[in-house]
Amino acid sequence: MAALPRIGFVGLGNMGGPMCLRLLAAGYPVTAFDLNQDALGKAVAAGAKASPSAREAAAQAEILLTSLPRPDHVETVMAGENGALRSLRKGSIWVDLTTNRNELVFRLASEAPDGVSVIDSPVTGAVDGARNGKLTLFVGGDQTSFDRIEPVLKNLGMVIHCGKLGTGNVVKLVTNQLWFIAAAAIGEGFATGVANGVELGTLWHAIKNSVGDSFVVRHDAPSIFAGHYDPSFSLDLCLKDLRLIQELNRNVRAAMPMTTAAEGAFALASSRYGSGAAELHVAKRIEDDAGISMRLEGDWVPH
Repeated sequence: MAALPRIGFVGLGNMGGPMCLRLLAAGYPVTAFDLNQDALGKAVAAGAKASPSAREAAAQAEILLTSLPRPDHVETVMAGENGALRSLRKGSIWVDLTTNRNELVFRLASEAPDGVSVIDSPVTGAVDGARNGKLTLFVGGDQTSFDRIEPVLKNLGMVIHCGKLGTGNVVKLVTNQLWFIAAAAIGEGFATGVANGVELGTLWHAIKNSVGDSFVVRHDAPSIFAGHYDPSFSLDLCLKDLRLIQELNRNVRAAMPMTTAAEGAFALASSRYGSGAAELHVAKRIEDDAGISMRLEGDWVPH
């Protein structure tokens, strides 16, 4: 039986940390790096080798995975003479799990050393999906590289090959486009029902068994009921992704009023509660302005 490939993992945050632990549990040799020593310590406790830098993690990897919050973080880690990209060896693959800007991905791919492949593979499924291996991964890149990384990524969830480099980010941003529109709308729907005399639990049950059902209704609404609004994803990250979505929308050359409205709703929540506030403060803003409570008793544990 062939030895499992050596993995480098850079970025052990809310999503990257659980993904790294999944690969360790599957038996992969992982060299990990994160600026947060507590996060790095959890990976080391699970069997990872700590790296002093992203460059060193890349130098030892056959497959380098990066999971970072924003495109500028990816650029800082990977680009330039001192970036981790230059440390990758011939025959290795860099898989970026970040929801990224395609222009940056294309530029970095053009700067990769000879014989180094670049793949974009942003993920969806939230923190609980990362922890339980129930993510969906949207992969953009050539077929040969995809065939090499698919067995690794399958430990994290469902893997969908979307096409050439960059298509993974496009698909991920489309899914977030629809998610954010639904998340911006769910508070409005709850407020309309409650303000007109419907008990919130009854309303939620009815929505789940109707044409109004969605991932947001089932997965995200309990974060509103609990009043923690899902701290695993911030308003700042929502707005970052919405800006990336609007960049893609320039190629559509038609008005996209639903996306624009969602961006406005999240921007309003961010101005009210701060950019670091949990994503579903987009619904709390409606609660506060309308004087309506959306608390509902239940065991609503943060994701």
